[in-house]
Amino acid sequence: MSDYASLNAAQLKELQTELLEKYNTYKQEGLKLDMSRGKPSPEQLNLSNGMLDVLTSNGTLKAADGTDVRNYGGLDGLPEAKDFFSQVLEVKPEEIIIGGNSSLNLMHDTIARAMLLGVYGSNAPWGKLPAVKFLCPSPGYDRHFSICELFGIEMIVVDMKADGPDMDHIEKLVKEDEAIKGIWCVPKYSNPDGITYSDEVVERFAKMETKADDFRIFWDDAYTVHHLTDEPDRLKNILAACKAAGNADRVFMFTSTSKISFAGSGIGVFASSVNNVNFIKKQLAMQTIGSDKINQLRHVRFFKNIENLKLHMKKQAEIIKPKFDTVLSKLESELGGKNIASWFKPNGGYFISLNTLDGCAKAVVQMAKDAGVTLTGAGATYPYGNDPKDRNIRIAPTYPSLEELEKAMEILCLCVQLVSIEKKLSEQAVR
Repeated sequence: MSDYASLNAAQLKELQTELLEKYNTYKQEGLKLDMSRGKPSPEQLNLSNGMLDVLTSNGTLKAADGTDVRNYGGLDGLPEAKDFFSQVLEVKPEEIIIGGNSSLNLMHDTIARAMLLGVYGSNAPWGKLPAVKFLCPSPGYDRHFSICELFGIEMIVVDMKADGPDMDHIEKLVKEDEAIKGIWCVPKYSNPDGITYSDEVVERFAKMETKADDFRIFWDDAYTVHHLTDEPDRLKNILAACKAAGNADRVFMFTSTSKISFAGSGIGVFASSVNNVNFIKKQLAMQTIGSDKINQLRHVRFFKNIENLKLHMKKQAEIIKPKFDTVLSKLESELGGKNIASWFKPNGGYFISLNTLDGCAKAVVQMAKDAGVTLTGAGATYPYGNDPKDRNIRIAPTYPSLEELEKAMEILCLCVQLVSIEKKLSEQAVR
């Protein structure tokens, strides 16, 4: 099919009639297809079923240091859990706090404590300041933005580039504005673009001058082991870079097993400098006696070591990659060469980011919904749900079956074409 920009009104209307016929056929099927959230499929969850009896088959419910995991204690996590995740994040065990079942919960609570009590080195709690602002590389993770909105933190959009966020813009902003206290980052296989930050971007984060002494990078390394190929992206260690730059306390790292083992019963992990960890542990002591140690022990006994974790993630990729390939193949065959959409081909992670023509994303999402395909809401990948160009759509391929995914993508591509034709016809009518 030709570039849509080369078609005249008559050709566009002829094509519109043809595509509408196909769309209405799908609409009559009463479909219910969901690509709205990045959920693991049942097949992925089944890979961890051995975790359910790994403790009883072992015969002991004591950790390596003799702790009875059924009892109280262990504020910052079992020693073997801290050791395991220190290898995943390439930090020291003493720089780790093991949390509950999700990193989202850890991020929410970290913001809440900062607002109420400040962070290590703060002159005052953030919530008592005249203003608190966060930088938000976008498109990004909607739940990061929701946390800021909940606590009344002003969000500033920063554009994403091919190697990470626009560092020129970031460096200028943080150098000039003391109210900017943090930035959200998904540094590896970013949500939704699938971009991994370059070494230069990591170094600039570590070294940049900030007007706020208590500025923090919220480094959500959610997809650190979620590779789709045998040649995964490599991410430079941010904590090591911050230490080398003399800013060891600058970064808060987060990860979890929520998309590795059981989505509702994973382990959330926080990592940072010893100063930050000790500061937060004093606050945590008033909140909890410790997270679920039984869950920590079963994760460690199930995965055993990093090599077994890598094998487990290869099995995950064998399930996920065909779904990513299906999405990318449909995008290319249905939208390629038409100059109405662009997309990223990620090397890992959980999403594919689709950009329509400006001003079309909301209409595409609604049209798909009318035909039975649920997508993440247009605008959700930007602060306040406002995509200034109304073009980004996040595709979550993991949960549907391949058959469902293929049909959902056919409908989505139809909607992109139909909305694009409407835009082109409107533009031509104005000329």
